[in-house]
Amino acid sequence: MAWAIACFALFGAGFGWLSYSRRHLFSEGATRPAEGADPHPLAGRLGWSLLCSGLWPLMALTGLHSWWRLSRARRGG
Repeated sequence: MAWAIACFALFGAGFGWLSYSRRHLFSEGATRPAEGADPHPLAGRLGWSLLCSGLWPLMALTGLHSWWRLSRARRGG
């Protein structure tokens, strides 16, 4: 059972590390990242990875919802 928890956390950390540049899509806020808003990118990336290591299923669902909402807005629907 411990290996399943470890795999869950490692997958989430990898998901967070790879999705850091698009983290604005995981909220109801801005549709574009703020320019120059992150003075410490490594610390921010590590923090995002730690957050995603436990919440990656929710982050994936909110990311899919944002992608769907933005694609509908581009089509005019």
